[in-house]
Amino acid sequence: MTITASPAWAAIDAHRKTFAQTRLRDLFASDAQRVGSLSLSFDDIFYDFSKQRLTRETLGLLAALAKEAKLAKQTERMFAGERINASEGRSVLHVALRRSAGPFPSSQFDVMPEVTETKQRMAEFAERLRAGKCLGHKGAAIRNVVNIGIGGSDLGPKMMAYALRSVSHPALAVHYVSNLDGAQLAPLLQTLDPRTTLFIVVSKTFTTQETMLNANTAREWLRANLGEALVVENHFAAVSSKPEKAVEFGVPRGLVFPIWDWVGGRYSLWSAVGLALMIAIGAQAFDEMLRGAERMDEHFRTTPFERNLPVIMALIGIWNTNFLGASTNAVLPYNESLKYFPSFLQQLEMESNGKSVSLGGEAMDCATSPIVWGELGNNGQHAFFQLLHQGGRLVPCDFIAAVRSDYPLPGHQEALLANCFAQSAALAFGRTESEVRLSMEKEAISPQEIARLLPHRVFAGNQPSSTLLLASINPGTLGSLIALYEHKVFVQGVIWGINSFDQWGVELGKAVANRILPAFHDPDLAGVLDASTQGLLSYCRKHIS
Repeated sequence: MTITASPAWAAIDAHRKTFAQTRLRDLFASDAQRVGSLSLSFDDIFYDFSKQRLTRETLGLLAALAKEAKLAKQTERMFAGERINASEGRSVLHVALRRSAGPFPSSQFDVMPEVTETKQRMAEFAERLRAGKCLGHKGAAIRNVVNIGIGGSDLGPKMMAYALRSVSHPALAVHYVSNLDGAQLAPLLQTLDPRTTLFIVVSKTFTTQETMLNANTAREWLRANLGEALVVENHFAAVSSKPEKAVEFGVPRGLVFPIWDWVGGRYSLWSAVGLALMIAIGAQAFDEMLRGAERMDEHFRTTPFERNLPVIMALIGIWNTNFLGASTNAVLPYNESLKYFPSFLQQLEMESNGKSVSLGGEAMDCATSPIVWGELGNNGQHAFFQLLHQGGRLVPCDFIAAVRSDYPLPGHQEALLANCFAQSAALAFGRTESEVRLSMEKEAISPQEIARLLPHRVFAGNQPSSTLLLASINPGTLGSLIALYEHKVFVQGVIWGINSFDQWGVELGKAVANRILPAFHDPDLAGVLDASTQGLLSYCRKHIS
């Protein structure tokens, strides 16, 4: 039986129909305790979901849906190391990467010795480099580090490195390169000293097209600038499950760090994929990030659904997507340091749950992941917020802000937070026709002008949102925040009955690209391609330099 055919799903749908005309203004007016009963705290995170279009009754019905989907059992299966990634026959054990004590997940299948050894090797290397003891060309200390990866080998570490700039090494520059477009790598190379630059090549298979093309270009750049005296091994480290390929490329065996098949790319921030991040912020801060994630793991694993942050967040997403009909979800950070957080969540959520086939191979009969998008909230106010307020579309929002700034300037943080709170309130409550009329009358605007302008100044409101407040931007709290969203994605995947840990759609695009690439230079190979692609290739051959 699919989840949509369950009694729990039917009960929620019946509740939705009786609830359809209820507005957020009414919900707040009828319940003075609404904020207290519809908010949760965890360490230095406060989650206010009182502006969502739901009640405690809604949450109770949604929790029953989670029980119907056997969420508790599936959670234990993940933590026990069972192969819940069924299509690839793999365990899902990114939680082991932030585990502080073993054995885990069991004494029979204990991954902790290799996890611990890898973390120790990472820390030793990172601290030596940070201390100026890792030497590049002719004994010059490494001062620039370039992480070459893509997807999960780029987004997570880059997002976190930008978020934690305030605690990063002041004399080390860490950069991230992912794009095949030379417009990313070429300008960066122009700013670097090849004598003091280290490249970290991050690829599980060491065959990823984008990563290896950029890595080869970096190696050629070093050769062109340093000539015969170049010692390639002084300028490369690698993260891969294929160490022999990394060594063949020129990476010293001692600087090849492992990644395992039980770690999905978008869940790999906590592993050696985070090496460049550890170099930037130091081993101690990296460990604080892991401890924050581990605390969220334990909270998720042991807390009843009604007080469980990832579960509540996931259930709200199910309600908005499957019962209120939202097709998107906006992520709106009100901190410059969280600039890359929406991009990170796009991969985490849409690559995980953007599926139309169930675990059993049947076509899904309900929507799964919404389209996740977003931007820094303060910038968005002067761009797309107009549509949120008056565009007539249902767009649930996640507002995220830190109470204390990591770069304090007098008066800035209060103004930033005031804007954040104002936007969520305005989206929720809007402005009625009578409120607009009264306001304009107080401004002594003529009745004729009021009649003309009134329709343009009315705001429907009733747009649902949640607000996540962090006490500050720090490694531990950010570790908890990322783990919170990871577990939210897992919960939703369990309820929908899909595999959140494969990504066959990504693989298809790679395979097609590999067929097209040779046809750029050999027109005879284009004959097997579709007519549109042949036309595009023909145009490119006429204009490519």
